[in-house]
Amino acid sequence: MGDITVTPLSAANKRDRARFVDLGRTFSSQLPHFVPQLRAEQLELINPHKNPFFAHARVQLFIALRDGQAVGRISAHIDELALKIPPEQGMGPGTGMFGYYDAADQAVGDALLRAAENWLRAEGMTRVLGPISLSIWEEPGLLVKGHDHAPMLMMGHHPAHYQGWIEAAGYAPVKSLLTYDLPIGDHFPPLVQRIVKSGERNERIAIRPVDKSRFEDEVRIILGILNDAWSGNWGFVPFTEREISYAARKMLPLIHPELVRIAELDGRPVAFMITFPDINEALVQTGGKLFPFGWFKLLRWVRRPRGKHMRVPLMGVLKEFHNSRLASQLAFMMIEVIRKEAVETFGATRAEIGWILDDNQGMVAIADTIGGSVNREYLIYSKTL
Repeated sequence: MGDITVTPLSAANKRDRARFVDLGRTFSSQLPHFVPQLRAEQLELINPHKNPFFAHARVQLFIALRDGQAVGRISAHIDELALKIPPEQGMGPGTGMFGYYDAADQAVGDALLRAAENWLRAEGMTRVLGPISLSIWEEPGLLVKGHDHAPMLMMGHHPAHYQGWIEAAGYAPVKSLLTYDLPIGDHFPPLVQRIVKSGERNERIAIRPVDKSRFEDEVRIILGILNDAWSGNWGFVPFTEREISYAARKMLPLIHPELVRIAELDGRPVAFMITFPDINEALVQTGGKLFPFGWFKLLRWVRRPRGKHMRVPLMGVLKEFHNSRLASQLAFMMIEVIRKEAVETFGATRAEIGWILDDNQGMVAIADTIGGSVNREYLIYSKTL
């Protein structure tokens, strides 16, 4: 075994971004249940000229070499907005992060973690969280349960042995993120049906689809509710105006109004639920490449997705209604409306809800009540620098 050298790369450099992304793709392709992602999308996420995350973050990329061969990669980053979050919510002053962790063996993994820690320490950080790649809203956590089935869109997929390597390097888990598998072909339990019917009799409540003709305005409504509803959650970092516009542009091709609902109370938006058909089913067919024919397959699927799987990445109810009967009514009403559309219009048979913080009692209770079962778990780790 030769010496390991960890070399910094620049996210601002096109060639460096390509080296970093392509190395990650090489590691991912070796995993069971691998789903190739679009290379262009992966490059954009680490491009400071395109991803508005970089407007409030400092990012350093690293690559590990042994005998001239690339054997690992990692990012170290500092989110200035996360530094302003109260420490009891998981972030706060002095908290840096690592992400995009891939390593050929434990020695390489240790060298990469040391490089990320040294960079964060030199930037004045006293604590590191990870893996978070890059934003808390993108791919947070290390997969520790659910390696035996393919990931859905926007979910990380990591080899099981990474857990032991990270923990051996002095990291301790601080938060568990769960996803729930949910069969949706049949009706929900009688209790849920009674709650839904009760809500339907309330003339003050309306559940409407999003309007794609004014989609950026709709996204602002949704993310405004999200910023309020999730503001007290562990790890919460608010969306900026630029990120809202960016999210609208990125989400638009995947949006089907039947699957994205806004709940209104007396005409005021108070809750939302976003559901996506699982584009990973299409990406398997394209190999993660748009050319020469991948773009056609993907475009055809996006316009008329048919598949077994749906994912619910986000839902929320304004904080003023939390812990109220109305909140559960709104949630179950949106879930039931979208369930029917997913089955009847798109042919879906199951959905995945999450991620959900393990201590989010309200969302865990909803997932349990509708018959969900935990199918994946991700851990976020912490270490004092």
